[in-house]
Amino acid sequence: MAGRTQPEQQAPPVQRLRIRYAKRGRARFTSHRDFGRAFERALRRAGVPMAYSSGFSPHPRISYANASPTGAASEAEYLEIGLSQVCDAAAVQRALDAALPPGLDIVEVVPASPGALADLLTGSRWTVELVGVAEITLRTAVDQLLASEQAPVERLTKNGIRAFDARAALIGLEVGPSTRADAAGPGEGGWTLAMTLAHTVPAVRPDDVLAALVSLVPAVAPALPPVLTRWAQGVLDPATGLVREP
Repeated sequence: MAGRTQPEQQAPPVQRLRIRYAKRGRARFTSHRDFGRAFERALRRAGVPMAYSSGFSPHPRISYANASPTGAASEAEYLEIGLSQVCDAAAVQRALDAALPPGLDIVEVVPASPGALADLLTGSRWTVELVGVAEITLRTAVDQLLASEQAPVERLTKNGIRAFDARAALIGLEVGPSTRADAAGPGEGGWTLAMTLAHTVPAVRPDDVLAALVSLVPAVAPALPPVLTRWAQGVLDPATGLVREP
């Protein structure tokens, strides 16, 4: 029997670009898979000279890292692409931004630094906007959570129910007025939780922290679905709670 033909070996990338993008407005409901399809179409429309993997099914060299959950807005999503020729990063940014649907916006494109992108994403800064929660109730729950050594929560994953400690990832948690358009106003239950989370395994999400607060003080459960937004993602300094861009 004749041996199977070996696939053509692709040349390695000659340049890697690190891309920061945002999910805004209704685009926050875009799943990671949907974004991936939209991004690959944008690469083709923009004429970006992609490098491809070797094998029987070559695919463009795109490295995703720590995507936000579906339904969460974000100003700090990251990925890297490998190119078959050197390109101007600013030109790639303009071309991709024009090719993507509204709400999926390219914020910045820069040459990638050495090392794995995932290793540079060790923390995130989030807000969770709530409606229908009294300030005193929310602050009481926050104080109790910060004073706790553990905060066990459960979440349904693709592999079933998983239990983990939300407190272990929580670096900082503050309460402030909400900026939601549908909030009744700070005096009537519109409030924002600002939190810094370390990237742990399994990953703790802002809605997990909210679930931990509700388990401590059930009245924290909001009257409307909360709005989650990631504002920063990168290298976390646990001592200061600051998150530096990768």
